This record gives sequence, structure tokens and C-alpha cells, in this order.
Amino acid sequence: MARKFVYLVLFLILVAIAGLFAFRLYPGALMKAALVPSEKFVGGPATPMQAYEKRELWFSRPDIPGNPALWTPASFKPGEKPPVAVFFVHPTSYIDRAHWNAPLDDAQANKTAEVFLRGQASAFNGIGEVWAPRYRQATFGAFLTSKSEAQKALDFAYRDVLASFDEFLKEVGPDRPIILAGHSQGALHLERLLRERVAGQPLAKRIVAAYVVGWPISKTTDLPALGLPECKTAEQSNCILSWQSFAEPADPSMITDVYDATTGFDGKPRKGTDMVCTNPITGTPDTAANGKANLGTLIPSKDLGSATLGVPGVPAKCIGRGFLSIGAPVNLGGYVLPGNNYHVFDYSMFWVNVRNDAARRFKSFSGANPAPAAAIAR
Repeated sequence: MARKFVYLVLFLILVAIAGLFAFRLYPGALMKAALVPSEKFVGGPATPMQAYEKRELWFSRPDIPGNPALWTPASFKPGEKPPVAVFFVHPTSYIDRAHWNAPLDDAQANKTAEVFLRGQASAFNGIGEVWAPRYRQATFGAFLTSKSEAQKALDFAYRDVLASFDEFLKEVGPDRPIILAGHSQGALHLERLLRERVAGQPLAKRIVAAYVVGWPISKTTDLPALGLPECKTAEQSNCILSWQSFAEPADPSMITDVYDATTGFDGKPRKGTDMVCTNPITGTPDTAANGKANLGTLIPSKDLGSATLGVPGVPAKCIGRGFLSIGAPVNLGGYVLPGNNYHVFDYSMFWVNVRNDAARRFKSFSGANPAPAAAIAR
């Protein structure tokens, strides 16, 4: 019974990373009452860049003992003196309705965020030093309501992300190549960061690639505002990758219904527009890949505290308006969202391929010759 309870709690936490579009799963007033904060938005003081000089405001940075982003499965290890600096924004890990924004010292939210970093940000530790900030993320309930407090909570969370990014730039210096990466709510904040701090700025030339995963990007109304083009080839650098994973039969309506009702960054409706979809196996939008081309998937442990690397043969191809099809459902231990949505596993299903992708794009970016991650033994 205790294990079942833990599984239920973990499932609710993981569902939270479906972000804005998850509200389609819980239309009832009861669920909203259970998860949407009833308090007025309070916010708090802005976090100055200088606050992020403190190691305790980071989950991951090169000088932190027990850095979760340095985790690797057997047969892999982090790179020695990696040349790239990686800024990673973790997905939602806070579901409490007590506050619109997570306290920085919330133990459960922080523990879950570390799980995400081991399964997602670790893909980049072969080529980069990962910096992942703690931030006062918007709670899950903020994505279930149209209250003005919800947007205020997201804006407040972004202030922390922005302050940490400014400190990150200061720490890594003016010339070091950068990878930007995030997932779900983290990808939402990353989109804004690209618009406000990268587009049209000299910094754009330092971006090896931006992995804006688990959040839709309209090719028509959003992409031009982000300052980098869509990655079209496997060797291309200085570009954006994005994907949202579904098994067949795929039903992405919980995303498209909301997406089609919103306005893009250019002020025009997103309705009917295609989304950026990168096949993480091939590194391209147009080329399908069979399961043999998938070099390794992370299989989570029962308590999600760790993972092993396996080869379940997950294929991938971009379909429709820009969703990633993985073919038949694959057993990764649960946590699949309605509609055969494998959002939770966007990174982990393609962990080795993402690792190789980052190395390959850096090689193209710099002319360096980093050793790519090896495929696991078959």
C-alpha cells in the first residue's frame, strides 16, 4: 500500500510537467479546487543577479558537490573539462496549492527537480558543464486556471530564471560556447529568454543550440521572434530543436485545442500553424528513424531515483502539425499522459542520441573534435 501511495504522489508530480496544456486533463471544478491556490498572488522580492552568486541557489553548477546533472548510467561518464556551458531550466516539480510559486526550500519539489536533472540535463554533461538554477516556479495549479494570478506566477518565476541566467553569463565568461536547454515549464521560460536576451543580440552567436523541448513553438508566429532558426540538418549549429512525443494512436488534442486558441509572439493567431518538430534520433525534422537507430533509452527505476540504460528500440518521426511519433506504445514504467502522450520521457527515450546530438552540433559550431557519446553495447 505504501508503494502504491508513493507511485500516486509521483504520478501527480510528473503530470505537473505537462504545463499549460495539462488543464485539459482535469476540467472538473473539484480538481481545480484541489490544486489551484485560493490565496491572492503575493509574489515576493525580485531575486537580484548577485543572489545567484551563492551555490545554494543552484541545483547544478561545476562547484556543487553531489551535482545531479553529473549522473550518468553505467558505461558513461561526464566529460573532463567540457568546453560548453549549459544553462538548463527544469520542468514543474511543485504541485502544492499553498502558494502560487514554489518556495526555494520546498523539500519535495527540490527532490523531484533533482530527479528531472538526472534524467534530462545529464544528457549534456559529456560536452558541457551544466548550470541549473533553483527558481520559484509556478505551481501546477497555475496551469489549470485563467485567473490573472496564474500569469503573474509565471512572470514571477521567469524573474528568477532571468536573474540566474545573468549570473550564469557572468560566471562562464564572455566567449564560452553555450547550450540552452529546458523542458515543459522550463522550456516556456527558455522561449522568453530567447526572445528577450538572445534575439538580435551578440550573445546569439555563442549559442551552439537551444533545446526547447516539451513546449510548442509555432513556426509561423513564434519562431521568428526567438532569434535562431529551426535546426534543419544534423550538423547545423546555432539553431533551435523542439519535440513533443506521442505513441500511436496519438491524440494531441489537449495541446492543439489550447494552442489554437492562443496568440503567437507576432500578435497573430497560432490556429492552424505548424510547430517545430526535431527528430532527436536523426537531428532533423524530415527524416524518420527506426528503433535500431535509437542508441539508448533511460529506463527509470521504480522509485524514479535512478535509471538504467536499455535499448527498447523506440523509433521516431515527425507527423502532422509537428508532433513526434514513437510508433507503438513502449513500457517505461507508467507515467504516460492521456492521448498516448509520452511528455514525461521526451529526453530520456533518446538520451544517448541527444548526447551525441549536442557533441555533433558543437563540433560543427567550433571546428573542435569532441568525442561523441558511444552507443551502448547491444
